[in-house]
Amino acid sequence: MQPSVLSTYFMPATLVVIMLGLGLSLTLADFRRVLLFPRAIFIGLVCQMLLVPVLCYGLAVAFALPPIFAVGMMLLAASPGGAAANLFSHLARGDVALNLTLTAVNSLLSLLTLPFLVNLSLTLFMGEGKILPLQSDKILQVFAMVLVPVSIGMLIRHRRPAFALRVDRPFRIISAVFLALVVAAAVIKERALIGSAFEEVGLAALCFNLGSMALGYGFPRLLRLNQRQSIAIGMEVGIHNGALAITIASSPHLLNSSQMAIPPAIYSLIMFVTAGIFGWLLQRRAVTAEA
Repeated sequence: MQPSVLSTYFMPATLVVIMLGLGLSLTLADFRRVLLFPRAIFIGLVCQMLLVPVLCYGLAVAFALPPIFAVGMMLLAASPGGAAANLFSHLARGDVALNLTLTAVNSLLSLLTLPFLVNLSLTLFMGEGKILPLQSDKILQVFAMVLVPVSIGMLIRHRRPAFALRVDRPFRIISAVFLALVVAAAVIKERALIGSAFEEVGLAALCFNLGSMALGYGFPRLLRLNQRQSIAIGMEVGIHNGALAITIASSPHLLNSSQMAIPPAIYSLIMFVTAGIFGWLLQRRAVTAEA
C-alpha cells in the first residue's frame, strides 16, 4: 500500500471532478431542507456511529477473523463515508445534500470516535493499548478537496443554471468512469496481496458491506424517512472511506500495518459493485412505483 501516482495524483483529481459534478446539481435550498429536518441527520449518525460498529464487531467474531484483520474491519467501520457515497447517492437519486451534511458532521465527530473505536478494537482483539493520534490535518485536507469544488459547482449552478443542468448528465458519466479507473488500477497494483487474503476476509467484508447498506436503508425506512433520505443514508453507511482507513492502517506514524489495511482494500473493491447493484435496484423500484 505504498504511495503511487494513483494515490498521489489520480485519486485526488477524481475526487475533485466528482465533487464539482455534485455541486452542479445542488442549490442552497437543498441544504435548507436538510436543516429543517434534523431527524434524518440524527438517524443517519446513529446508523453510522453506533449500529454499524456493532454489526462489524459481530461479524468479526462470527467469522473468527484473525485479530489483525478484525481490527482492520473495525477501523473501516469507524471511518466516515467517502466521496463515493455522495456519487452513488447522486446516481441513485438520493438526497445528496443529506449525504454531504452527514459526511461533514461525521468527519468532525470521527476525530474523537475513530481513535476510540480503533483503540478499543486493538484491546479486544489483540490485547494492545496503542494510541491512535488524531489526524486533524488529514481531515482538513479532505474537507478542502470536498467543499471547494462543491462550492464552485454550486456557484456555477446559481449563476448559470441552464449550463449546469446541461452538463449534469455528462459529469455523472465522467465521474463513474473515473471511479472505475481508480478501482481497476488498485486491483492491478495490489492483486497479489489482495488475492492471497481474499479467502480469509472476503466473505466477511461482503457481509459487512451488504449488512451496512441494508441497515442504512432499512432502518430509516422503518422510522418513516422518505425514499431519497433513506437512499442517502444507505449509501453513506454502506460506502466507507476506505482510502482513509488504508492510510491510517499502513502509515508508519500510525498503525504501521499493511495487513491491517487489507480488509479496507478488499471492502473498497467490493462496495463499488454492490453499491452499483443497490442503486440500480432502488431506481427500478422507484420507476415501478411511479408507473
